[in-house]
Amino acid sequence: MPGLSPKLPLSIDDVDGFATNKNFIEVARQNLKMIILTIPGERIMIPSFGVGIKQYLFDNPSAFLFDTIRENIKQQVAVYAPYIKLGTIRFTQETTEFDTLEFTPSSNTNFVGIIITYSVPSAFISDTLVLEI
Repeated sequence: MPGLSPKLPLSIDDVDGFATNKNFIEVARQNLKMIILTIPGERIMIPSFGVGIKQYLFDNPSAFLFDTIRENIKQQVAVYAPYIKLGTIRFTQETTEFDTLEFTPSSNTNFVGIIITYSVPSAFISDTLVLEI
């Protein structure tokens, strides 16, 4: 089956040469992840593209900061991936219920997890993106 887009980061695949996203769930997840991780100005031809979540890495966690990031994600998705309908955007640092996290951090407790539920109504897809920053 031919791929819909290259899977990032690029890697070699025995079947297709370079690994590819083979369904729309993978494409939507990768596009959403790229919007969140790309720093504005990183894409030369589209300097306003991206949330740049790692820019907030050393800011003190607060409700205001999480609301700012949440709004930035919503604005970027509305402009660059309007086919994606965002559901909830949660940050693990917002809660004190660390025992009920939906994922286990790979390193230590110095992280912020982002859990985004989203859907692509035109393709009847709903999924959850979990990022550890």
